[in-house]
Amino acid sequence: MPTTPQKTPSDETGLIAGELEKLWTGGEWLEGPLWLPGSESVRFSDIPNNRILEFDRATGETRVHRDDVEYTNGRTLDLEGRVVQCSHGRRAVEREVDGEVEVLVDRWAGGRFNSPNDVVVASDGTIWFTDPPYGIQESGREGHPGVEEYGGCFVFRFDPATGVATPVITDMVHPNGLAFSLDEKLLYVADTGGESVRHIRVYDVATGEGRVFVHPSGTPDGFRVDAEGRVWTSSSDAVQVFSSSGELELNIPVPEVASNVCFGGPDGSELYITASTSLYRIRTTVTSAVG
Repeated sequence: MPTTPQKTPSDETGLIAGELEKLWTGGEWLEGPLWLPGSESVRFSDIPNNRILEFDRATGETRVHRDDVEYTNGRTLDLEGRVVQCSHGRRAVEREVDGEVEVLVDRWAGGRFNSPNDVVVASDGTIWFTDPPYGIQESGREGHPGVEEYGGCFVFRFDPATGVATPVITDMVHPNGLAFSLDEKLLYVADTGGESVRHIRVYDVATGEGRVFVHPSGTPDGFRVDAEGRVWTSSSDAVQVFSSSGELELNIPVPEVASNVCFGGPDGSELYITASTSLYRIRTTVTSAVG
């Protein structure tokens, strides 16, 4: 479908280089955007419709990549460029290569995970992911109804070399989106545990000590860190940009509830936004962004 220009957000920071564009619509709740450099496309989930979609940057077309995918959510690339993604339905972190899916890890301490939600890969190849309960809630809209088997909602570190999963953050209500700082000394994690718990926390990776980083105006869900250390986070009806010290630099209004973002394009300067039923894009002046 052709792109639909939206209103250009007010920007005194010089971070924005164009209008917000609607690239595609027709989903129910879109999540997990990921830029794929090899095909110059954006892969994303339509969770309630149980499918994965791909937007082709060259043609502007969006197609179904796979159906009946067990309610995938967030995804990233590992060090070999393979897609690592979270599966609500399988209650697992899995890897997809050429359409073939392999479960990497689905339990800890004898209990299955709740519903892995978002994921990042560190420079040492370890996989870090959040595990809130949204996929096992009774509605069944984002997975299969179930129970919390290990008695919490943690952030885990999984080492593919050893096959060992280790809880690294256990003091959050519903950990959701996550991203490392550029030097990987800090881990940012959104907590979406309710109206009174709606913030991004930041943790020292070496010590595990954490604190509240920012309180966005809306609910923070998925986010990315750019090459200057800024955090670009979904925030209900907007994407908000915070400096590494936690100061709000920019608010980008979005016509729908924004769920997640990723950087893409040939030079990494295009911000792709999944928001309720639609995929959006806005061009930025950020370069060499972390996807």
